[in-house]
Amino acid sequence: MRTRFVIAIASLAALLTLDLGAQPVSDAQLVSAYRWHGKGEHFGGFSGLEVSEDGKKFIAITDRGYVVRGLFDRENEVISDVRTAPLGPLKSPKGGPFGRFRSDSEGLASHMDGPIFVSFEAKHRVMRFGGIKTKGRALKMHPDFKGLQNNSSLEALAIDHAGTLYTIPERTGVEGSPFPVYRLPAGSKTWEKPFSIPRFAPYLPVGADIGPDGKFYLLERHLSGVLGFTNRVRRFDITPDGFKNEVELLRTPVGLHDNLEGLAVWRDNNDNIRLTMVSDDNFKFFQVTEFVEYVVLTPSPDPARPAN
Repeated sequence: MRTRFVIAIASLAALLTLDLGAQPVSDAQLVSAYRWHGKGEHFGGFSGLEVSEDGKKFIAITDRGYVVRGLFDRENEVISDVRTAPLGPLKSPKGGPFGRFRSDSEGLASHMDGPIFVSFEAKHRVMRFGGIKTKGRALKMHPDFKGLQNNSSLEALAIDHAGTLYTIPERTGVEGSPFPVYRLPAGSKTWEKPFSIPRFAPYLPVGADIGPDGKFYLLERHLSGVLGFTNRVRRFDITPDGFKNEVELLRTPVGLHDNLEGLAVWRDNNDNIRLTMVSDDNFKFFQVTEFVEYVVLTPSPDPARPAN
């Protein structure tokens, strides 16, 4: 017990001494934390999430190559129940489930009513599926993809309103180096690497989305030893010169939530941006699957400043 306590204190001390960045933190408020209980050997490990514009429907993928559609029930804007169809496997180009070393699906991007795009680790790639029950097709890879780390590659994937894809690896292979942003313009077959985003230890990218405001949202996480997980969400303006005007929207206390990996951004009935996240329980009995929602409050007008 003494040894475990010492390890926990050391983990917390290490976290507090790291460079977490100098971005301002906004007024993001926790509004919902719902434990999702499912059945069957394929339930768990949720790594990617998309939510409809009205916040009622969702698609989620697991890191073992399974996908599910579902509905949120809410009471007073808080998730009260989750209803889903059965989990089913993503289909390989041959029509069957992916093999063991090709099924590590991590990032999800979709407009909900069209094709879905999924990024994979191990065999680093992004694939397009016409629907959750159709065969997938691998997109042409960027030359960098082959050299990405085995279990730390294309975790974050997002799509904008025009159909341009963005993906970011979990690790760069060089400690402290910025995270490269890979972009596949709508209608193009060639990935670009136009810019990067700053890296602040100890957080690593695990999910992304582009919100209804056209901004890029990045979910990051850190495992602080036996103390549990801490997560961060950063927001960027998308400009021709890269991701600019970085703002840290959320940084959770260690152990407050489980391993949040999937992120979806939408606007609720109060016209506030809502961050919906899902946790990856790693198929471990001591972890949980949960949906977590934060509201990013819209700043009130400054009463001292005259309206234009």
